[in-house]
This record gives sequence, structure tokens and C-alpha cells, in this order.
Amino acid sequence: MARPSGSDAGVTGPRVRAAAERLFARHGYAAVSMRQIAAEVGIGAGALYHYTPDKQTLLRDMMRDHLVKLTTAWAQTDPGGDAVTRLDAFARFHIRFHLDRPDAVFIAYMELRSLEPDAFAEIEALRKTYEAVPEALLRAGSATGVMQVADVKLAGMALIAMLTGVNTWYRDGGRLDRSAVEDVYARMALGMVGVQTVNA
Repeated sequence: MARPSGSDAGVTGPRVRAAAERLFARHGYAAVSMRQIAAEVGIGAGALYHYTPDKQTLLRDMMRDHLVKLTTAWAQTDPGGDAVTRLDAFARFHIRFHLDRPDAVFIAYMELRSLEPDAFAEIEALRKTYEAVPEALLRAGSATGVMQVADVKLAGMALIAMLTGVNTWYRDGGRLDRSAVEDVYARMALGMVGVQTVNA
């Protein structure tokens, strides 16, 4: 099917994705229509189908892209070395990455319920890949005795929940800047597994 006259898939396609992300985050996936997305982009409703087959595909693709970028960015950021150094880096990375993408984070956590079974299985597998990162760090730290962890899986889930929770309250221009928030949360992440740090 040919694209609408004057369109540029390299420009309009990302605009469609960005518009859908804004609307899904603001109103919820179920409440947003393809017509609304098209209007947000400034194209006809029929033209939208040149860029995506349906709304479910839009949701799946944006969640997949978010998680792939997340795991790739951590792989590039991971400093290596001992578990304490890596856990400190992971906490800071997670906060920094997520604060830069509030809409994508909201959708990734709140709209899993809206995915059809095949899409859910794909996205859940990607989530588990990322969730395995802190679990591995905690397991390594526990094995060497530098961390005290009663249940690695539970502690890993608690850590991610704590770090991601920053998105629910943080606003630029508030009492603490992002760097200060990273410092505090990194210390809390280490403190929850018994690693003592010196307060800044």
C-alpha cells in the first residue's frame, strides 16, 4: 500500500509512535482510538494504517523498543568489576534512564494488561531479561559475603520497584536535583543489602 502523498515514513512513523505514547500515557490505552492518534499527528485516520496495522501493534512495538533500549543501555553502562560497584551503577543508571522517559515507563508498567497473549509473552520475556540483572548482582554479592540477601529474587524485585518509584514523585526543579536523587537512592540500594556507605 502506497504512503499518502507528501508523507515521509522516516518522519511520520516516529511521530505516530510519539503521539500514541503521549495519548496512551495520558488517557490509557483502552480509551485512545486510532482516530485520536491520527488527529494528534495531523494526518487522516485512514493514512495512519500506512504506518501501523493496528493499535495493538503500536503498543507492543513501543513497549518492546523501550525494553530493548533499556537492556542495551545498561549493557553499555555496566562498569564491570565487583558486585557493590555494579549495584551502585545499576541504581544510578535505572533512575537516570527512567526519569528521561516517564511516558514510556508508565506504559511499560501499566499497560501490560492491555497486551494480547502473544505480545504479552514477548514483552514479559524482555522484562525478565532486565529483572535478571539486579538478581545476578545480588546473587554475586551474597556469594562473596559483601551483601546480606535473604531472598535474591524478592530483593531484586523490591530494588526495581523502589528505583522505578522515583518516577511517581520526581519533578525537575524540586528540592533535589537528579544527581542528588541518584546519590540517595544508590545509597539506599546498597543499604538494603547491608553495604555501608559514607553519606555525602
